[in-house]
Amino acid sequence: MTIAPHTQLDHYEILSPLGKGGMGEVYLAHDARLSRNVALKLLPAEFTQSPDRVRRFEHEAKAASALNHPNILTIYEIGVTDHTHFIATEYIEGETLRQCLSREKLSLNAALEIATQMASALAAAHDAKIIHRDIKPENVMLRKDGIVKVLDFGLAKLTEKQPTSSHDSEAPTLIQHTTDAGTVMGTASYMSPEQARGEKVDARSDLFSLGIVLYEMLAGQRPFEGANMLDIVGAVLHQEPKPLPSNNEAAQPELQRIVSKALQKDREQRYQTSKDLLLDLQTLKHELEIEARLKGRDASNEVAQTVSLRPNPTDQLQDNHTSSSTQIILTELKRHKLGVALTLLLLLAVGSYFAFFARSNNAPIDSLAILPFTNASGDPEMEYLSDGLTESLINSLAQLPRLRVLPRTTVFRFKGKAEDPQRIGKELGVRAVLTGRVQQRGDSLVIQTELIDVTGGAQLWGDRYNPKLANLLAAQSEVVQAIAGGMRLKLSGAEQSRVSKKYTESAEAYQLYLKGRFHWNKRTGETLKKAIEYFNQAIEHDPRYALAYAGLADAYMVMHFHAGVAPNESYGKAKSAARQALALDETLAEAHTALAYVLFRYDWKPAEAFREFQRAIELNPNYATTHQWYGESLTLAGRFDEGIAELRRAQELDPFSLVINTDLGNACYYARRYDAAIEQLHKTLELDQGFAYTHYNLGLAYTMKGMYPAALAEFRLTQQLNNGPYLLANLAYVYAASGQHAEALRLLNQMQEIAKQRYVPAYSFALAYAGLGEREQSLQWLERSYQDRSSDMTYVKTEPRFDSLRSDPHFAALVRRVGLPE
Repeated sequence: MTIAPHTQLDHYEILSPLGKGGMGEVYLAHDARLSRNVALKLLPAEFTQSPDRVRRFEHEAKAASALNHPNILTIYEIGVTDHTHFIATEYIEGETLRQCLSREKLSLNAALEIATQMASALAAAHDAKIIHRDIKPENVMLRKDGIVKVLDFGLAKLTEKQPTSSHDSEAPTLIQHTTDAGTVMGTASYMSPEQARGEKVDARSDLFSLGIVLYEMLAGQRPFEGANMLDIVGAVLHQEPKPLPSNNEAAQPELQRIVSKALQKDREQRYQTSKDLLLDLQTLKHELEIEARLKGRDASNEVAQTVSLRPNPTDQLQDNHTSSSTQIILTELKRHKLGVALTLLLLLAVGSYFAFFARSNNAPIDSLAILPFTNASGDPEMEYLSDGLTESLINSLAQLPRLRVLPRTTVFRFKGKAEDPQRIGKELGVRAVLTGRVQQRGDSLVIQTELIDVTGGAQLWGDRYNPKLANLLAAQSEVVQAIAGGMRLKLSGAEQSRVSKKYTESAEAYQLYLKGRFHWNKRTGETLKKAIEYFNQAIEHDPRYALAYAGLADAYMVMHFHAGVAPNESYGKAKSAARQALALDETLAEAHTALAYVLFRYDWKPAEAFREFQRAIELNPNYATTHQWYGESLTLAGRFDEGIAELRRAQELDPFSLVINTDLGNACYYARRYDAAIEQLHKTLELDQGFAYTHYNLGLAYTMKGMYPAALAEFRLTQQLNNGPYLLANLAYVYAASGQHAEALRLLNQMQEIAKQRYVPAYSFALAYAGLGEREQSLQWLERSYQDRSSDMTYVKTEPRFDSLRSDPHFAALVRRVGLPE
């Protein structure tokens, strides 16, 4: 029954119909409470007549509503009014993947982009123990900005056939036959074999369905076809799909491997986790893009037509040899030439053995953890050398698109721990682990390295180097080349140049640079000052040392946060250093990232900043800091879904980074997703209970949830770990919001006394006055913050604690003057 426009359902006003599907009718509606448009799904009565079914559905839908991922449709509310059950979700402007496929055939690049985002959504859902059960093009929305949204997570359970007895509370998905012969209820074309058989499904069933969707995007047709539903189910159960069309010869072997693995009928032979499939898709996509750039092609075009993927020649040789040899054997058997056939059979067996042996021993290793080198000298002053050499090797090898190298943040958790490298490698999920020791003897070094295969524990390669300190750069380049050889990586000429690149010929400058990075990584006011000294000394030794300028930019950029330096003193110098680095070497992703951050936070030029971030990603897609700061900037510009997506990419690259994990929770805070923020920040504290920044942001989320005692506790804990004037402002806001105005005023007076001695951001006073409800005072302090060119002003567009000021024209003007769209 169609509902007329302007009909009121609870606090939702129906605007227009959007469509109809297996889950019922969908309408565009307006949410009067939160003044936003939503998609309202009205569930058919036959799905909601059973109280048991409704309870199970509500449990599943509530679990799905807790998912917080940029590629998953957000569920706002599950409700009932006048006996009508409804689901309110975000409204997406765009089209379904089915509509897109019916209009045009997708390019390889577009198909991989869509499949990658779908796999990312599945990875998040499966981590939360939620299975979709109905992955198909109709349940995938393509937004105009390129974001893919997967719909109806967990809701397919509502349409399952209910058990006739109580022995199976999970009610596995069954094919339901109606009275019309040959008709099957459900989406048979996208079912996994176990789903079609009525067996209990798990996450691997979703991966089979995604494999079907990927095949359809690439081939222009589904892999399992039939005259009716029962024929299709028979094909899913018993037939193998035809090979993908070979209209893209270079990409064909890897594409075929990925699709074939996803479509294995035996789920034990299939991809076992969505993250495994996601990693393969991301790797292939990055290879295509990077190879296209290296060849001077635009990656947005049909990049795959000019690309050679990572070779697996023994696979192809074995497959071709097996199929052709088998055909010869069958032919000879038909001719009764049994002697010839038996001889050929023996040759085939021997050939298959050697093909398998060659493949297992020569396949390149695709993931690596470089554990912190041990400072065997015992001299703390030499710690910079062992740490610096480790970090330099990580940075060099991370530029290889076919190799996943775990970042510094992840591996340095194991510094100083005498643990089994093979066990660490298994814990980190890599194929190989590199360990090393560095010892100084006079003006010489002893560097010992060992590369270990995590699978079997065998040593792949090991060596000992005895360079002079003056020849450390050459020794490092030699180690990089040896590691690549030990991992059986075949490097192109461009890749050889990248990993062997020397940024300076001065050994003294290089050692000073390593000392600068060593102190920069400690992130305190004093160590940052030391880092700046060392970077400047490195530049004195080699004025054309681009990396040293990039280090200088990084150091100045964080001085504002960690050392209380006024923004005009820190950001201006950071910008100058970043531009100098790029003038010397335009290909430095680190320098583009630093410049982008300054452009956004200090110059208030978001468009220019985003271009610099994108250039940095183009140069090095595996540099986690770029994705982190880009995600943070997109969030502050109000582009929440894009910002969270970039931060999740940073998290994938550097999963144990405390600051990245905290920034992800912080982005949810600015997006007003407070429950998701609290959940993410608690997960971060599981990594390190003593990280002040996480406790600080948890206090913010508790504040906006009205959990004032919890917020005060988090801010006080932050104060113990790392005190600062910002904390007084946050405490004052909480006291004011909870009605304790006298205590808030006491803290405000304390801030004013501190400001007589040292820099206290005007933004802090604006926050405190906003909590007290002093609109004019808060606006005056925000104006002063603007005049100071404080980077804090980039928060005004999205900071929830300023929501009471948003209706004021002066506040709106401030947002515009900072360069942020309203």
